[in-house]
Amino acid sequence: MGSEAGPVEINGLLVIDKPGGWTSRDAVNRVGSVVGRKTKVGHAGTLDPMATGVLVVAIGPATRLIEYVQQMPKTYLATVRLGGRSDTDDAEGEIVSTLSPRIPDVDQILRALQAQIGTIQQLPPRYSALKLGGRRAYDLARQGEDVTLAPRPVRIDEIQVHSYEWPDLQIEVRCGSGTYIRAIARDLGDALDCGGYLTALRRTRIGEFTAEQGIGPENLTRADLLERFRPPSAAVAHLPAVELDQAQVGLVRQGRALDAARVRWSNAASASGEVALFDEAKNLVAIGEVVPDGGLAPRRVLA
Repeated sequence: MGSEAGPVEINGLLVIDKPGGWTSRDAVNRVGSVVGRKTKVGHAGTLDPMATGVLVVAIGPATRLIEYVQQMPKTYLATVRLGGRSDTDDAEGEIVSTLSPRIPDVDQILRALQAQIGTIQQLPPRYSALKLGGRRAYDLARQGEDVTLAPRPVRIDEIQVHSYEWPDLQIEVRCGSGTYIRAIARDLGDALDCGGYLTALRRTRIGEFTAEQGIGPENLTRADLLERFRPPSAAVAHLPAVELDQAQVGLVRQGRALDAARVRWSNAASASGEVALFDEAKNLVAIGEVVPDGGLAPRRVLA
């Protein structure tokens, strides 16, 4: 891997434990300042400034794999305050308390949460990064313009209640990409007829990337980064793997397909879909796709 004294091309993933008050872009910029301006840096899965926890940052050619991390299931620990509503659906917005709210019991909360589990149509918050007519919804909302977003399908796998003492409820949510935890808080409050909004949020996991693996960006050094970054293959560990010989690596880098007769599967073969292509040193070379005759066509070359 080399030492800090010499030039090192970094190609991989870094788990940042984002602190509150930082935007996801702030964290990416911090990593970028460490690796240098010429190295591409991006992140998978935006966290609001109020939120903390797992932010997976991709560095170098691994930025081409960001979408695979974004598709991974996520786990959040969230605190919902019942008995009020917020125009942003969280504590950052203008909050209006509910007069004489109906105080729900745990069973009522569990039933209301159960209704949000599965593949549901979720209405995104008005203050979100989604675009309307090429502009961010939160920019339009801040300017007082009417923001009408359409419900979107999201997958919520599980919601567990960790603690409840009126008006604060702590829940753990396991969900798919695109889910707004703020919207879960809002919809829960509406279902209970008392109002609800998010007061704290921590993302504890994206796929196999956990908060325990994370490092704070505040004092990040190059030595920290070199010690902690993960190989690009961590983003596609769920894909079947194919090992290529030197000649095949050359073909893939040229964008040429591989003959089915010479494909060597490293684990269970897939009759269709995407596969991860490795060289003999176990470095990820590209993402390929199985073609009808059983051969492989490169779809995304990393270098």
